[in-house]
Amino acid sequence: MRINSTVALTFILLTLMFGAGIVTGAWGFAIGREALKGITQPDARPTNKVSKKSGSARATDELVVLQEADIIKTVKARLDGNAKSASASTSQPEPEKTAAAPAKFPIISQDKGVTVEVSGVRQRKDSVVFDVSMRNEGTRSVKFLYSFLNITDEQGRVLSADTDGLPTELPPNNQKFAGTVSLSTTLLDKAKKISIQLTDYPDQKLQLRMADIPVK
Repeated sequence: MRINSTVALTFILLTLMFGAGIVTGAWGFAIGREALKGITQPDARPTNKVSKKSGSARATDELVVLQEADIIKTVKARLDGNAKSASASTSQPEPEKTAAAPAKFPIISQDKGVTVEVSGVRQRKDSVVFDVSMRNEGTRSVKFLYSFLNITDEQGRVLSADTDGLPTELPPNNQKFAGTVSLSTTLLDKAKKISIQLTDYPDQKLQLRMADIPVK
């Protein structure tokens, strides 16, 4: 009799526990469902994405289809525009280039009544010869020391020269004295023009300068 009561009690307890578990599970399911209400599962199926993309691609392809006549018109318009821009760029006038006019003989320098004139240039063997004349319209004689004759080319190089026939003293009688200044062609390598500067000795009050004298 005692054994039957123990079994019955155990059976009752198991039944109560099982029932409590069912009730608890149902209650938790109801609470969870209430909390997840309104939330839907994302559509992760690849077939849907592929179908959507292919559909949009087809729609895009259909939108960009052009007629052959429209394409030809567009190409002609672009070609005409490029041709006009090219002709406009080529038709722009180029800036004018002003070349320095060559010096013309005679080349003259005057200071305080003294005149020095280079009347021409010529080639003589291995030298370039400049024809020079001098005269004094002043009231006193003027002396020259031709070692003070300063000759430079357009590059600033100092050149040595030989003089012939030029007076060491120039009297005030307006008489014209002629001579030459000679430079070696080796010294004039790549030179196109020279400048000559001369002053009196020993006072050095005269500034006689002739620039841009062509050597050929």
